[in-house]
Amino acid sequence: MLSPVVSSILYVFNTVIDLYEFVIILAVIASWLIVFGVLSTRNQMARSLVNFLDALTEPVFRRVRRIIPSIGGIDLSPIIVFIVLEVIRRLVDGYAVYLM
Repeated sequence: MLSPVVSSILYVFNTVIDLYEFVIILAVIASWLIVFGVLSTRNQMARSLVNFLDALTEPVFRRVRRIIPSIGGIDLSPIIVFIVLEVIRRLVDGYAVYLM
């Protein structure tokens, strides 16, 4: 059984991972809406939202794009980041069980 401190730290860690995954999903959906003309970046509120999402995701996506470029115009970096986040989560959660 995990101690309350380790359990709390794992909860915060998993919550941060969940929030970042949610931000990735929002960024992908926003980019699709812009491409299909549903969302216009001429709208100040939409532009602010897109800039905010880009500020949170682009630094990570850029690092992945250096290693794995777009394939046929499809950007795979959000999928790769999602997979890496899940692997990190499972490693940390699994290691925490053996820690105690």
